[in-house]
Amino acid sequence: MSVSPHPGTRAVPPLVLSSTDDPRVLERAAAEDYSLHIVPLSWRTGRLGVSMAWFGLMSAMFWVVVGSTVTLSVGTVDTIIGIALSAVTYGAINSVAARYAARTGTSVSLFSRALFGRAGSAFAAALFGITITYYVVAEGAIVASALHAYLPALPIAVCGLIVVLYQAPLAMRGVTTWLDKINGLLLPLYLLGLVGSVVWAVARYGYSNDWLTYEPAEAVDFGVPGWWFAFTVYMGVWVVTMMAWDFARFGRPEDAQFNGRVTFGTPFYVMTLLVNAVVGMFLAHTIEIEGALNEESAILGIVAMMGFWGLLWVVVSQTRVNTGNFYLASTNLQNFFARAFKLTLPRVFWLAVVAVVVYVMMLTNVLSWILQALSYQGVIIVSWVAIAMTHIALTSTGKGNALATAEFRPGRVPAVNPAGMFAWGVSSVVGIAMVAFGGTSGTVWAPPVSCVLAAVLYAIALGFSKPSWFTLDRPFDPRDEVDDPWEARVQCHRCGDSYIAYEMDRDPSAGHQAICLACASDTPAFLRAADAEAAEHGSPSRRAEVALD
Repeated sequence: MSVSPHPGTRAVPPLVLSSTDDPRVLERAAAEDYSLHIVPLSWRTGRLGVSMAWFGLMSAMFWVVVGSTVTLSVGTVDTIIGIALSAVTYGAINSVAARYAARTGTSVSLFSRALFGRAGSAFAAALFGITITYYVVAEGAIVASALHAYLPALPIAVCGLIVVLYQAPLAMRGVTTWLDKINGLLLPLYLLGLVGSVVWAVARYGYSNDWLTYEPAEAVDFGVPGWWFAFTVYMGVWVVTMMAWDFARFGRPEDAQFNGRVTFGTPFYVMTLLVNAVVGMFLAHTIEIEGALNEESAILGIVAMMGFWGLLWVVVSQTRVNTGNFYLASTNLQNFFARAFKLTLPRVFWLAVVAVVVYVMMLTNVLSWILQALSYQGVIIVSWVAIAMTHIALTSTGKGNALATAEFRPGRVPAVNPAGMFAWGVSSVVGIAMVAFGGTSGTVWAPPVSCVLAAVLYAIALGFSKPSWFTLDRPFDPRDEVDDPWEARVQCHRCGDSYIAYEMDRDPSAGHQAICLACASDTPAFLRAADAEAAEHGSPSRRAEVALD
């Protein structure tokens, strides 16, 4: 197919087009999962596939541990109220995120370019990757503790090594080729263990309502109702929105409404947050264990009561969630190093890096500092979520800056978007300062303050923003040169592979030949030439020249 030259100037080389997926791209996608590219419609999966992959998060013992931990601070009733409010909030936010991700096919890293520019998106990928790595550590440490409880002669360091060695390889393949299948296979075992542990506890110890009325002997005065404290603790886990985004982009656009309402909506979080927490509270207060209640009481109690079957349930549950965690951590670290250092290596390499880091961190007592870690990481994540939701709300309804769309191609976004970076930076710094210097009250209020501040600042910035903050004004867009940018495949002049026109650009450093998203991100010469072309194309003299033509 030939393209028309720019009026009054020069011609550009024709696009090399095809209508089917590139076999070499498909071969790599089995493991890479389009981690550095837009997910084409041909790689999307149905409702069942998306739900099975995503439902791995449901079985995380992390939710059992956090629920039990919060109960130790504010009691059962307030914890349940706070979690119920969190489930509704999670559902509302992630429903919006899931629909948008399915519509655009973007990852968190790519979408962040629209909010923060190229530099800001690299930081978002790093933040996401590091945060998920922490969750891999937390979930893996739970399995190591359970294994050590069942086999006390086995050193905890060896238990941790076993966990990493069996879990990391399970994430070598992608969402639509493996994670949906293994999580679907293990789902019945998780549900059987969940119900079985409650039945086992009642049969052995009997049932009492004491767990429902539990109050800590020495309650901490947080200066707010206990339910609000519980709600703000779960705000520290809003990284789930980022996780939902990176899974939802594999859903088909026609399934977006169902996935938004069910798969990523409130029903999922009622089960994930509330049911898991309630089971953890009940088990921690029902099963007789030595010593005082602590963060691991429910897990250790399960193994002590059920023996091998309890250990098996913990292993199954954690295998389901940590395959997804390992996948997300490796994908986002791959994105960060590719964007920040132009170091493009296979995702499997970064999976190995994550595995090593996870094992080293597992040698610490990670479960003892879980709430403090959530407090610091939470404010930065909450700010990102608030800005993302504000951007979607204002641009989707036609309010705010009409040009503030989700442009993600590196040659068509600036290095820094002042609107997003200002809102994210200020809200995050304020939140971190509140956690660090505000004492108990500051820790409780930091997430909601950061959330509101980020949304307000970004909304105000949109009102005063310039189009150049969000997009670079450049000619020769491959999207305009094909009938359907989601179906037409265009060959990249650098790597030789073909990707959908929706992600392609023209390379001004190579005679305006077509270039794919990954190669454009990793080529400094292209980025410099694109910036220069935008500056020339947007100058007053150039606009006058185009007008005369």
